[in-house]
Amino acid sequence: MAPSVHACPWCYIGKARFEKGLAEFAHRDEVEVVHRSFELDPSRAKGDTALVIDMLAEKYGRSREEAASMEADVAANAQAEGLGYRTEGRDHGSTFDLHRLLHLAKARGRQDELLTLAYRANFAEERSVFDDEVLVALGVEAGLDGDEARAVLADPGAYADDVRDDEREAAGLGANAVPFFVFDRRYGISGGQPSEVFVQALEQAWKDRPATALTPVGGDAAACGTDGACEVPQS
Repeated sequence: MAPSVHACPWCYIGKARFEKGLAEFAHRDEVEVVHRSFELDPSRAKGDTALVIDMLAEKYGRSREEAASMEADVAANAQAEGLGYRTEGRDHGSTFDLHRLLHLAKARGRQDELLTLAYRANFAEERSVFDDEVLVALGVEAGLDGDEARAVLADPGAYADDVRDDEREAAGLGANAVPFFVFDRRYGISGGQPSEVFVQALEQAWKDRPATALTPVGGDAAACGTDGACEVPQS
């Protein structure tokens, strides 16, 4: 299980690093990956958006120039993984509707496809994932029916319980920041760890069955918390 937040750059980077680790795992074809919902800013209302640079400057008490430098540091980490990353013009807002749409995608067997497209749109392209029409277009690109995607977005209750259930489960597992990866509900990885840490966790989870307690794997790594704050590496 990997909680997903589409406004969290370390989730974007962490997903890429996990997938690199998974590609090196001998039993990769027997691994099922499920993405769970986790909101960075659950109190933010639909339609309440702000530029990421402005949000970072306000949250960390920095100048816009300092916030831009923070974004550049994160961008360097993303680009090292072969990911596109825009440092200007991105917006920040409520991800609740995208999480709901991802649950529709899960029901239709297209969850990872939509998540990958949403990350790319948010971080690398000039497409706002806080716009309903963009979300519908992404859903269609991922293989969803456009009318069904639009109907889900138009109904605030559609898949809302599924999102809240995921958030409660994450809290129960001790996930208070993301990315947070759980292997067989026994081993946990927090933050955007290097790919070799994921290989270690996969091999350990495969070898050690069963167990009960959630065992941390790897040390500290950059992550995003429930207050919307995302750690950035020091230059």
